[in-house]
Amino acid sequence: MIYLDNGATSWPKPESVYQTMDAFLREKGGNPGRGSHSVAAAAKETIEETRMLVARFINAPEMKRVIFTLNCTDALNMGLKGLLRPGDHVISSSIGHNSLIRPLKKLERQGIKTTYLHQAVGYGCISAKEIEESITGSTKLVLVTHASNVTGIIQPIEEYGAVARKHGLIFMVDAAQTVGKYPIDVVAGNIDLLACSGHKGLFGPPGTGVLYVGDRCDLETVREGGTGSYSEQEEQPVVLPDRYESGTLNSVGISGLGAGIKYVLAEGLEKIHTHGQGLRARIIESLSQMPGIKLYGTEGREGAKAVPVVSFNVEGYDAGEVGTILDQVFDIKVRTGLHCAPAAHKVIGTYPKGTVRLSAGYFNTEEDIDQVLAAIKKIAAN
Repeated sequence: MIYLDNGATSWPKPESVYQTMDAFLREKGGNPGRGSHSVAAAAKETIEETRMLVARFINAPEMKRVIFTLNCTDALNMGLKGLLRPGDHVISSSIGHNSLIRPLKKLERQGIKTTYLHQAVGYGCISAKEIEESITGSTKLVLVTHASNVTGIIQPIEEYGAVARKHGLIFMVDAAQTVGKYPIDVVAGNIDLLACSGHKGLFGPPGTGVLYVGDRCDLETVREGGTGSYSEQEEQPVVLPDRYESGTLNSVGISGLGAGIKYVLAEGLEKIHTHGQGLRARIIESLSQMPGIKLYGTEGREGAKAVPVVSFNVEGYDAGEVGTILDQVFDIKVRTGLHCAPAAHKVIGTYPKGTVRLSAGYFNTEEDIDQVLAAIKKIAAN
């Protein structure tokens, strides 16, 4: 079996992730912060260690500003709904995942205004100049997707962050596809809010995510409840991270996330990124020479930065048919359809049927890719 759906969730995980989560449940499975006994304290210590690792990984100046969430979608909702109020204006891009678009659409019904800037079909980036020209007197937030989950193309967020900071705006980045695969520095990038998943490039389990909240942001809470701190107060604590972490955290998942980050740090982000780039280039080079194959988002400036995601279609087939054949005949697991990102598909011209998406991971080999390419060639020849 060959798994090429790492854009949805990475699999398999490093062996250390499995071992860490098993040991955590057996040895540290208390409720973190909800007791002074040793098992609760051990659980709390694991969570704070992982918080420190995340802060180190994204160069957060204070670890308390790393908030654990259910996933990247949860982090985006917390940031957007905690920040925006009726009358605020948001500048965003046209390649957003539904986890970004749907909260915005709800907020638009409540009185916020959004300008969606359109990427070029080929290279797929908006310019910092376009962002600057879209700023109005009511603009509060610049919100961008770091890398498309459909084409993999990485946006120059450092340029966008510089414009946002110049004009005193909040800058938020959806880094679901890039954290763990590509360097991110919240300080150098002037990033005020960073949302990311823990279960993709960081190799954590499903049900883990992160919201980084910079010191220029004072978000309203979207949920309140027990925090294990300031229990005498009826109001939600204002200190971080407690303010945004109500209820029992997914402590076993967070332990696995910590193990995943340690694995990335040990392997080296540059090595992981280089491996992914090599597999992506191998896929594109081969598919671009196959009759009957249409690639998307691979045109444009030479050396364009991207995560290892490639979308294509086979002439004469619906994307879903190709995915079914790859799964049932060749035991190859890929993603087909709109990938929860209809806006991006409208940009590249594949809406409403979508594409076949190959998203390689660190544990995929060149041999895996060659087998997949051979299977696609057989399908295209029929």
